[in-house]
Amino acid sequence: MNPPDAPVAERRYAATAAHRRVTLASSVLGAVIVALDGTVLTIAQPTLQRDLDASFARVQWTSTGYLIAVAGLLVFAGRLGDRYGHQRVFALGILGFGAASAGIGLAPGIGWVIALRVVQGVFGALLQPATLGMLRAAYPPDRLGMPIALRTSAIGLAAAAGPLLGGALVSHFGWRSVFFLNVLPALVMGVLALTVRAPADAERGTDRPAATGGLDVPGACLLTVALVALVHTLVAVPDAGWTTATMAGLAVVAAAGAAFVRRERRAASPLVPSDVLGSATIGAALGILVAASAAMLGTLFVASYHLQGPLGLDPLQTSLRALPGGVTMVLGAPVAAVLLRRLGPRRTTVAGTLVLTLGVLLLARLDEASTAVPIGLGFLLLGAGFATVMVTATAVVVRQASAASAGVAGGLQQTAMNIGPTLGIAVAATLMTVTPGTAVGLPLITLAAISAVGTLLALRLPGHKNT
Repeated sequence: MNPPDAPVAERRYAATAAHRRVTLASSVLGAVIVALDGTVLTIAQPTLQRDLDASFARVQWTSTGYLIAVAGLLVFAGRLGDRYGHQRVFALGILGFGAASAGIGLAPGIGWVIALRVVQGVFGALLQPATLGMLRAAYPPDRLGMPIALRTSAIGLAAAAGPLLGGALVSHFGWRSVFFLNVLPALVMGVLALTVRAPADAERGTDRPAATGGLDVPGACLLTVALVALVHTLVAVPDAGWTTATMAGLAVVAAAGAAFVRRERRAASPLVPSDVLGSATIGAALGILVAASAAMLGTLFVASYHLQGPLGLDPLQTSLRALPGGVTMVLGAPVAAVLLRRLGPRRTTVAGTLVLTLGVLLLARLDEASTAVPIGLGFLLLGAGFATVMVTATAVVVRQASAASAGVAGGLQQTAMNIGPTLGIAVAATLMTVTPGTAVGLPLITLAAISAVGTLLALRLPGHKNT
């Protein structure tokens, strides 16, 4: 016979399973909405510029304003999730993101679009750390690999499909349609997040506050200043170069960053708790994410110019040449989760960074006579290596942080994934201006060196598969 409390246990198990399914769906779709938003906007910007009679500089601020808002608020948003519940913060973020998207679709002028993109960035900052914080609260640490892998695969699929979807929408329905695309999924996921509650034994970190103490607003302000100055400087470098203004921006980054670290070490309730700020393992994993994403996006930037320049390919042909990278990113993320369980973080991440570096070096050999085979192979290695690094390094960041600090850890992970691409494109664009002719060797060899730094940092990750 079953014990008297068996039905209660069964109901609790069913509730936990249902909550995990909703959590995984929310995490995946939230990340996909953000990824799609960025890729389809790139396709829509030329049409947006013509329809609103805007300058190129103002149109660029539809991306820059969003990026600055997101980068500056991610960590503080993660702390809000730790204190008030990741599910609630996610619901607020995704509903606000959808509302801002609808507003942009109805905007009468470029000024409104820029302002609403900044608002959208604020809500994007709320939802992104929560997508990882919810996973940390819903799954045991040793079972986080596959949910994170599924999230990574979905991001890769969105990045690959975004240009095609954006092109089709803009061609048939205009640029406003790419923003209306977000509204219904955001509404559905927001309502689900508000109505499907965690069972009592899984609520901590999701619906009930896990973090205690204040929110450290001064620390948040210092970090925001440092990150905004860093992103703004890196975005400005490709056009302006290393001028007095950009060097002053780096000085602001250094001063605000130093003040932030000093503040965190002395604050009674720091924005970044000591178990995160003082963790060498989390620091190494974040460094790996910055290096890998810088190498990946910087390489895509250089390769795109080369394929559409010397090789004379159109955007569609360029996308097809790069397609193996998207395919291996989608398919490789679940494989990386399996390797993580069997080999542990250190060996899996080292392998991923080496494959990524090899892909960059292979593309560095491109010239006017390059055929589709070496190009496709290079992108294939890029996608496989990057997917592996994203899954393993993200899992390390989320696992190593306590449940009470999961939102901050997620915010730091998302910050790394915002800064890395901006850094990689800035480095690539700067080196392309000093590269004679159309050679890609110097920019890509430099990006390969950045990727190799990730390999060195990977040696500092835990070696045991259960760590």
